[in-house]
Amino acid sequence: MRQVENSESNGPSARPLRIAFAGGGTGGHLFPGIAIAQEFLIRNPANKIIFMSTGNSLERSVLGKAGFELKEITAAAIKGRGFWNQINSISKIPKGILQSLRILKMFAPDITIGLGSYSAGPVVIGAWFMKITIVLHEQNILPGITNKILARFASRIYVSFKNTGGGLDPTKVHWTGNPIRMEIIECSSGEDSATSGNSRSGFFTVLIIGGSQGAHSINIAIIDALEHLAHKNRLYFIHQTGLADERSVREAYQRYQISNTSKAFFDNMAELYRDADLVICRAGATTVAEITAIGKAAIFIPYPFAADNHQTLNAASLTEENAADMIVEDNLNGRVLSQKIKKYMADSAALNAVAERAKLFGKPDAAKSIVDDCYRLLAA
Repeated sequence: MRQVENSESNGPSARPLRIAFAGGGTGGHLFPGIAIAQEFLIRNPANKIIFMSTGNSLERSVLGKAGFELKEITAAAIKGRGFWNQINSISKIPKGILQSLRILKMFAPDITIGLGSYSAGPVVIGAWFMKITIVLHEQNILPGITNKILARFASRIYVSFKNTGGGLDPTKVHWTGNPIRMEIIECSSGEDSATSGNSRSGFFTVLIIGGSQGAHSINIAIIDALEHLAHKNRLYFIHQTGLADERSVREAYQRYQISNTSKAFFDNMAELYRDADLVICRAGATTVAEITAIGKAAIFIPYPFAADNHQTLNAASLTEENAADMIVEDNLNGRVLSQKIKKYMADSAALNAVAERAKLFGKPDAAKSIVDDCYRLLAA
């Protein structure tokens, strides 16, 4: 597997391009695409960018705030659904391809970048029909089924983990890391974030993020853990709860008189990461990449139903090097979680050591590496 190093050879004067991003669906697929798109605009503000996907509420909200145009196509998931739902999903593929062909013909991209998720399929196939250069980005340590299928059409496959499996063609695979949004990278600039502390002087700040919808099992474990925590007056929790558990989580913090900011969803993640001493989270590839890029101590609680158990594998790539901690869902309860929190709260040396080791795994220049290589590919 080739590692792509960032270079400054192309720089901001690189020729203007038209770039179509295919897929998204979840933040784990979408945020790396936004990071790459941001880097294309830094490289040349004249670059033109569109995203093509099904247009779910997350995509519309996130892309709207980021200032990127979204073109909607028809697509539906196939894996993990019942037989008749799979048949219905397959029947939508021709319509999605035709819609993609019309959009691609009008936009005329120089390159199409597949981000994974089922919605990337029709777009990438449409780009292949039109002989448009195709590259893919794979976020997880085990490639998803969509990227496995689309890999045959791609000139490059950029991967987040050095030991990415899945039988991808090694001549196409380039290890770049997982692109991080500019605002996340900027939060770690200046003083080393692994040791800089946070803006709440005197508090030990714990950031809890279970994904854009929250994570019910993590929320329940946190509620149970509050009873077992000592020195409650020194703790501050920032907790993304999801809508369903927002009220019960807030009431628990109030019951134990623990300072907190609890909301269903946060859109200022850079600030939250900056202020956190310890992060408790799932182990999606984007979250892992953000934590390593900025250097934070984390307790990963992998989502147990992720395809091919890839979240556990993502987390294990760090825990095996003592660069993070992990609790598997079967072992998750309030007492276990409180013990982990108390351990890091009491031992700042251990906390900082984990954070510093995590940062060794970070690749904050991933987006630059991908954009550099795209320019090289198109110039060849």
